[in-house]
Amino acid sequence: MALTGDRLLLALSALANPHRLRILAALTKGGRNYVSRLAREVGISRPLLHLHLQKLEEAGLVNSSLELSTDGKALKFFEVAKFDLELTPAAIAAAARTLSDSGK
Repeated sequence: MALTGDRLLLALSALANPHRLRILAALTKGGRNYVSRLAREVGISRPLLHLHLQKLEEAGLVNSSLELSTDGKALKFFEVAKFDLELTPAAIAAAARTLSDSGK
């Protein structure tokens, strides 16, 4: 499936933040993780982490699932989604041709 211009903009926007890069790196290194533990690993508050994870999820870079722990607590887990972004002049030109009006 070819990368659309709108999807490329979402991904680049999501990646244009040092916190989000660190979050992706932590999830890549440590694998699937829940919010409280991930916040401690990355060194940011849970509310701030949620905002960054939402942006990453909207861009299709992470996936989430809500699960119950053995003691009945709801835990939201996140993991890196499978993606492969190729940033070459040709890929960018092809993606630019598919931009929607909202992407202008």
